[in-house]
Amino acid sequence: MSYTPPIDDLRFLLTQALDISELTPLFAEQGFDTDLALTLLEEAGRFCAAVLAPLNLPGDATGAKLENGEVTTPPGFPAAYAAFAEGGWCGLSAAPAYGGQGLPRTLQFLVDEMLSGANLSFGLFPGLTRGAVEAIAAHASDDLKQTWLPKMISGEWTGAMALTESNAGTDLGLLRSKAVPNGDGSYAVTGTKIFISSGDHDFGGNVIHLVLARLPDAPAGVKGISLFLVPKFLLNADGGLGARNSFSVGALEHKMGIHAQPTCVMNYDGATGWLVGEPGRGLNAMFTMMNAERLFVGLQGLGIAHAAYLKAAAYAKERLQGRAPGAASAPAPIIGHADVRRMLLSVRGFVEAGRALAVWTAMRMDISEHHPDAATRAKADALVSLLTPVIKAAFTDFGFEATVIAQQVFGGHGYVHEWGMEQFVRDARITQIYEGTNGVQAHDLVGRKLGLEDGKLVHEFFDMVAADLAQSRKAGGLDDIVEPVEQALTRLRATTTWLQGRTADAAETGAAACDYLRMFALVCFGWMWARMAATAKSGGETPLHTAKLALARVFAGRLLPQTTALEASIGDGAAPLMQLPVELF
Repeated sequence: MSYTPPIDDLRFLLTQALDISELTPLFAEQGFDTDLALTLLEEAGRFCAAVLAPLNLPGDATGAKLENGEVTTPPGFPAAYAAFAEGGWCGLSAAPAYGGQGLPRTLQFLVDEMLSGANLSFGLFPGLTRGAVEAIAAHASDDLKQTWLPKMISGEWTGAMALTESNAGTDLGLLRSKAVPNGDGSYAVTGTKIFISSGDHDFGGNVIHLVLARLPDAPAGVKGISLFLVPKFLLNADGGLGARNSFSVGALEHKMGIHAQPTCVMNYDGATGWLVGEPGRGLNAMFTMMNAERLFVGLQGLGIAHAAYLKAAAYAKERLQGRAPGAASAPAPIIGHADVRRMLLSVRGFVEAGRALAVWTAMRMDISEHHPDAATRAKADALVSLLTPVIKAAFTDFGFEATVIAQQVFGGHGYVHEWGMEQFVRDARITQIYEGTNGVQAHDLVGRKLGLEDGKLVHEFFDMVAADLAQSRKAGGLDDIVEPVEQALTRLRATTTWLQGRTADAAETGAAACDYLRMFALVCFGWMWARMAATAKSGGETPLHTAKLALARVFAGRLLPQTTALEASIGDGAAPLMQLPVELF
């Protein structure tokens, strides 16, 4: 029951259902093509299965530790990170100008999924570093870029972002950390941050923190926040590591999951840092990192759901219990029971559709950054913006639900540590919380994203989905799959229009937001299943194609009907939620 990378499914998506060759002209300088993509993904999958997955369960049991001010990660983590960096994985999608390979984000997305499925705690180290790299590359001065990016991209140094304070979580306008000019172009940063993932470790090298703080004359609120690059070690004149900067790890958070990941309380005591971007525009710069991280977190939910499914399916084929329907003798493997199949297929119905939607979205990201036509870039970027809260929240909501379902397949064995299922449940839970809770993502979708391009963008997206569904119908024999998705899309359109007419009413949008995001995601999953079913229908009767058609029918018949209930719940409005007096809670 070890981790198995989804290479066959990736090959199906990239060569048939979605066709990554569309990106080949955009990355010609990097020598990119479909064969290279598949080769790299196979190598990444092997690394995840052979090196990272075996560290997952023991890493959870050992956990990260803080002793005498020094953070240590579980045995095997430093060597695994060195091997990861040596393999060039840290710079897969990073800019060639600073030593990166400049390959598509689509590949990065899929590598991130496998990292998360094999070892979520480990995957946060390169994921957070990449987010910091992107923020520095987008907003820092050329001098800062040249000084810090090459070794972060090579993996010699790592990165972390320091936003949250005990009094300032979602509302960053309340943060109190300060930065005072030193007179030489640097700043003295002082304050305490909490929940800082990858804040320190024992991999060697430097740890580059991006810290939000206020300048002395900064106004209150978010407009007074600036962003600073604060390294663990200052640099000597030759660029080598010099004196230790004046910040420290005050504690490691004692948390529900991701035990092998050092989630730190960081104390900055006049630490030397440099301004990234413009004064007072720190939140804008940080959102470059946060938006990338939100997509990364969605992939964490997807990856851990896939890993949980693999173990649950293998267990269900081996576990003998009771008599399967129609079986002549007992005991029989529990995979024969309809309810066990319901659980397993529910998980897989999300995982494979989610992976397809992730690939489609990642391809839009690559187009938005590299397509020669400005209008095409802008439209692709707008679609990514629309889908970012959906991927972050829905993938992690469904991902957590998937781990619980997969744990249930094990019965009592799922509740004990050595099988690994309870770790999946604990690890997956954080993905619904960090990088903006899923409630915040839902409010972003309803309160901001439905208004993009004067409210037209979302309906243009629906038109595109409808056209794609009509194309899927042409494969023939798929009415039982495509028609339910079309009906769900009609319900989503109507609900969207209803919500767009109520954006001024915070109670109504707030009451609807989470249900709406789930409804939106289910329709997107249905769209992907229709597309994959049409591809499978014309692709022959291979086991993979047969499975796709069967799974599409399970999704359309058993999971997609949730949209009907969600429509009714949204239509009930805010009044029932708001009528109970506070003192009766």
